[in-house]
Amino acid sequence: MSIFHTDIIILAAGASTRLGRPKQLLPWQGVTLLQHAVQTALTVAVQPVVVTGANGDHLAAALDPGQVKLVFNQNWQQGIASSIRCGLKTLLNRTPEPDQVIFMVCDQPFVTAGLLLDLINEQQKSRKPIVASAYAGTLGIPALFDKSLFSQLLDLQGDTGAKRLIQQYGDEVASVAFPEGMIDIDTEGEYKELVNKTTD
Repeated sequence: MSIFHTDIIILAAGASTRLGRPKQLLPWQGVTLLQHAVQTALTVAVQPVVVTGANGDHLAAALDPGQVKLVFNQNWQQGIASSIRCGLKTLLNRTPEPDQVIFMVCDQPFVTAGLLLDLINEQQKSRKPIVASAYAGTLGIPALFDKSLFSQLLDLQGDTGAKRLIQQYGDEVASVAFPEGMIDIDTEGEYKELVNKTTD
């Protein structure tokens, strides 16, 4: 068990404009991509926060309200930073406040409970304020942020996600290898490729 209180925020507010339908509700391994993300998060955190925006009612209907804390981001069109702020404010308003937070999205289908635990374990080992996933020559989410960075996360604006902080902190960022992190679903073609790959 972690000696720190770790919470998880799943960012699911996007409109999936390139896909043309809500990617959060795409079927994946017997559930939806969003349900898969929630099930994975529940292995590490109690009642993860799910931030919705576009298609919020449809997403809410597809989730068990007893398992998650659903939050509707009314400013979702302003970009991902507004969802980061919305989710983090929700966590800071409940008890106990987290010592650290992992941000996830639902269109990385290969995120596992093991990866989330690796992020937590790497933070305990390295004591770095950020632990990010390493894939495709970059560092990104899922990523863990220590509470010392919460104020900076709350200052993010526009379509700037957590990646800006990851880049800004450079040597103060630890990483965990997640090569499958480069696979995310933005288009119908990417979704078909995913389904074909996993049914071969």
